Amino acid sequence: MSEFQKYKITYSLIVLNLIVYIFSALFSQDIIDMDIQTLVDMGALYGPITVLKGEWWRLFTAMFLHAGMTHLLMNMFSLYLIGRGAEIYFDTKSYLSIYLFSGLLGGLVSLYIHPVSVGIGASGAIFGVFGALAGFFLAHREKIQEHTKAFMKDFTIIIGINLVIGFSIPSVDVSAHVAGLLVGFIGGFVLSKNPKWILVYSIAMVLLMIAIGSYLPTQYVQALL
Repeated sequence: MSEFQKYKITYSLIVLNLIVYIFSALFSQDIIDMDIQTLVDMGALYGPITVLKGEWWRLFTAMFLHAGMTHLLMNMFSLYLIGRGAEIYFDTKSYLSIYLFSGLLGGLVSLYIHPVSVGIGASGAIFGVFGALAGFFLAHREKIQEHTKAFMKDFTIIIGINLVIGFSIPSVDVSAHVAGLLVGFIGGFVLSKNPKWILVYSIAMVLLMIAIGSYLPTQYVQALL
């Protein structure tokens, strides 16, 4: 129980992803591979519905859906590795803000790059947490040199895991990983300097989301003409 209290955000996110997966498995009637239509019905990203029908809530729900057992386990193992470290260096608000904005903006970039693909997974958000740690290490590189080797080891493992995911699961979008990484890096660097800047970071991310979301319908209409 003390372990859960120490890393309550990370473990809560893992539990939430597992619960959603159980429901998707029940609806798909398959524990190993999820039915794509079921995932869309549960809130996966799909451009024509998300953008053209204005179902922007899918940016959030898609973060908790996974294509199958392999996808889920690899993502949750990555979150387990990197999330606990983030809870040591960031407060609750900073951690959750970075996780959510990385996932949401990763989803928007995915919609831009792959307008007619079904997008799911927590990878964008997880890469955001990883990017946040990279930002933290850069901001405080002179004080925490002894942690660099451990960080690089986790970096290698997570990059390897996500390369496997990216090449083996078509519904996983690497562009969302890159976007999440950048969003998380910015948040990690800024908020590790001063957690009180969370409002500025949040406003900047919301404005960026609005800007991308405002442009996407025009792009989709032109693509369909």
